[in-house]
Amino acid sequence: MNQKTYTQQFIGLSIALVVLMFFSISLGSVSIPVSEIFDILTGSSSSKQSWELIVLNFRLPKAVTAILVGSGLSISGLLMQTLFRNPLAGPFVLGISSGASLGVALLILGSSILGGVLTSLVISNWAIAIASSLGAALVLFAVLLAANKVRNTMSILIIGLMFGTITAAIISVLTYFSSAQQIQQYVFWSFGSLGNLSWSEVSVFTIIFLAGVLALLQVFKPLNAFLLGENYAKSLGINIVRSRNIILLVTSLLTGVITAFAGPIAFIGLAVPHITKLIFKTSNHKILVPAVGLLGAIILLICDMIAQLPMSEFTLPINAVTSLFGAPVVIWLLIRKKKVYV
Repeated sequence: MNQKTYTQQFIGLSIALVVLMFFSISLGSVSIPVSEIFDILTGSSSSKQSWELIVLNFRLPKAVTAILVGSGLSISGLLMQTLFRNPLAGPFVLGISSGASLGVALLILGSSILGGVLTSLVISNWAIAIASSLGAALVLFAVLLAANKVRNTMSILIIGLMFGTITAAIISVLTYFSSAQQIQQYVFWSFGSLGNLSWSEVSVFTIIFLAGVLALLQVFKPLNAFLLGENYAKSLGINIVRSRNIILLVTSLLTGVITAFAGPIAFIGLAVPHITKLIFKTSNHKILVPAVGLLGAIILLICDMIAQLPMSEFTLPINAVTSLFGAPVVIWLLIRKKKVYV
């Protein structure tokens, strides 16, 4: 494809993102006319104060969260598939999400073991985000330490999977000694959620997301070189250890903050990079990274709209929707195209 075609595709994806974001905001248990939503978003006064409150304080933050989560998970998945040269790698292979889940499990499931003082903190979004971040940071430190001790990139993948196994075992032990109410609360968190974030939490989320994306700008050339192996990258004069650490750090940063604020959300990070490669037919990461980010945001917005159950007050778990909606699409695309661009 030429540059003009890529530009047209990016324009089309950007328009689709804006349109879907608007439709996502229009869905909910309270019916709000489209004209009123447009007036609220453009700064005009609404005929009902309650509608303005719902749109600006609940639906708009949720839509922004969906865009950040979908984009961040998709970019992380692309980085892992490129670094490990494995189409089945995703943003959770390093064990960062498992570490974040362990932090939340210690807060929720371990509150009865560690003391009743923690019980009052469980209902706080900030408490869960902090616990999740600390768990993710602990595993990140261990993975980066291991990355500097081993030369084989595949060994890092195995180490990350082992960290995930260890944390899953600890969570199982905590679950065994927890009450039914605590287990239910943890399970609901593990379903993933794009709502219930305030603007202050969305702001922190956005800052960390942008920091990760800016750090990623330094490794576009190494990412393209890694597709042909580390020896080829070395022949181009690329600092393998430095580039690898930046990729691991960016992935951990994005995955950790997403898990902290939205919970573990499946499918997006694994599948969106493949869908993007099938559409754009390129392996150039200068094109793939923004394309994956846009497409990931679009797909998660679509999944969130499906989860809304229009004309209903109920909302399906976002994890269930991403898997049920996304996996068949990927299977169909792979069968239809019969080739994955790597």
